Amino acid sequence: MKIFNTFSSLALSSRFPLARWAPIPIRLIVGYGFMEHGFAKLSRGVGAFAAILQAMGVPHPHLMAQVTILTELVGGFAVILGAFVAIVSLPMAAVLLVAMFTVHLQYGFSAIKLIGVTSAGAQFGPPGFEVDLLYVACLAALVMGGSGPFAVDSTFAQVRPPRPQHYDALSVSSGGHQSFQPDFQVAVRRER
Repeated sequence: MKIFNTFSSLALSSRFPLARWAPIPIRLIVGYGFMEHGFAKLSRGVGAFAAILQAMGVPHPHLMAQVTILTELVGGFAVILGAFVAIVSLPMAAVLLVAMFTVHLQYGFSAIKLIGVTSAGAQFGPPGFEVDLLYVACLAALVMGGSGPFAVDSTFAQVRPPRPQHYDALSVSSGGHQSFQPDFQVAVRRER
């Protein structure tokens, strides 16, 4: 048992310095993925995506198409830069959840459904909601764990002045007796 504990602590200590770099590949793939989807919609035309939304019964389809494309492009770019990740993650997660509940949920979990293999190659069915959940999980990890090195958010955090210290004043008494009452107060720092 002692050998296992030593081995696991060595494995953790050897990986720990690399842990701070973990958000970078997440930022790159999530940001690129969102931007790619935004560019694909934009290349077909906003009207084509608005027509799809209208067929699905989405209110104000043209406006929603523009908002979705803008969210994917701007949000994706912001995530790649590590800029305002906590803010842009909210509309990005909303886009994912709408896509999941309106399109992908009916096809089940798996994102890859192999129907068959023909001479033309593999044939796949419609994707499930697996990828939507992966994107949401990655955004949540970035919001909770931070954007990592080379992030614009980290630069803003270094420039921001430190938060002011808050102190509570406690009056000091002698063992709860009223006979001794000093005329000074002790400042105690309150930890947050």
